[in-house]
Amino acid sequence: MDQTTRNTPKDVFLHLFNIFTFYINIIAFITLLIQYIDKLFPDALNYYFDNISNSVTWASSVLLVSIPAFIITSWLLEKDIRIMPEKKDFRLRKWLLYFTLFLSAITIVVDLMVFVFKFLQGEITIRFFLKIFVVLLVAGAVFAYYMWDLKRKSTKTNVLKFLAIILSVVVLGSVIAGFFIVGTPKEQRNRRLDAQRIQDLGMIQSQIISYWQQKEKLPENLAILQNDISGYISPVDPETKQSYDYRIKSDLIFELCANFTTILNQNESKNLGMYNNYPSVYAPQNWAHAKGLTCFERTIDPELYKTNNNIKPEVVK
Repeated sequence: MDQTTRNTPKDVFLHLFNIFTFYINIIAFITLLIQYIDKLFPDALNYYFDNISNSVTWASSVLLVSIPAFIITSWLLEKDIRIMPEKKDFRLRKWLLYFTLFLSAITIVVDLMVFVFKFLQGEITIRFFLKIFVVLLVAGAVFAYYMWDLKRKSTKTNVLKFLAIILSVVVLGSVIAGFFIVGTPKEQRNRRLDAQRIQDLGMIQSQIISYWQQKEKLPENLAILQNDISGYISPVDPETKQSYDYRIKSDLIFELCANFTTILNQNESKNLGMYNNYPSVYAPQNWAHAKGLTCFERTIDPELYKTNNNIKPEVVK
């Protein structure tokens, strides 16, 4: 091979960078579609909206950055091959292509194995079939594309340009679909703010119950709960910085209120302990809320929450 046709460090860099961006794009794309399936076809036994939202956000971020990088490097590599057709037989290029074919074939086989195994176990839900189909479709498309790329003779073809356009449209459409399925960035922020509000209310509620157990009465206001020794200070609304509303309705009943910007339905509120933003200690409570001011009435059960009136301080003589 002539010196001018030898592969350079630039070729190695482009091939390795191109295949790396391709792999992370495939992983992100499959993750994105699977999270959409989980959102559209929720499982009552396994539903985590926050996990879905975080996965969709991450996968979308990866695709928006790495897809252009993959298309640009693919264009540069194809441009070099058109100038020097010998580069099509570059050993590293063929190794990477065959390794990708190997991974695609393994993915297809494992995907079918999982399908048969789960089907025999009675997994016949729509979400399961869709997930299997997505992985099978993507892996099959990858296998078909690289098999064609290895076998094609001509270096002058518009197929790659056509595929790049289709890839861009599909990925962009998938990312935009996320705004309708899991919400816009503003809606995601509002959910996190509401998650913080519920966590604050849960903390205040715990302090109120602890105060009642110690004093056998409800605190007159939230400021009384402040404790310099433990360092507790009643939290405020994360957005407005205003104190949460607290009302005493009777000797054992109190009410906590907050202004919410999103809706949390009854089913979602039952799984709060499973969400990333909600500590498990608040999971037993019902925190379902609508938009706007929502109040939660709590009744202290003296049989459940024992007071400390039988504890006598030790007298030092």
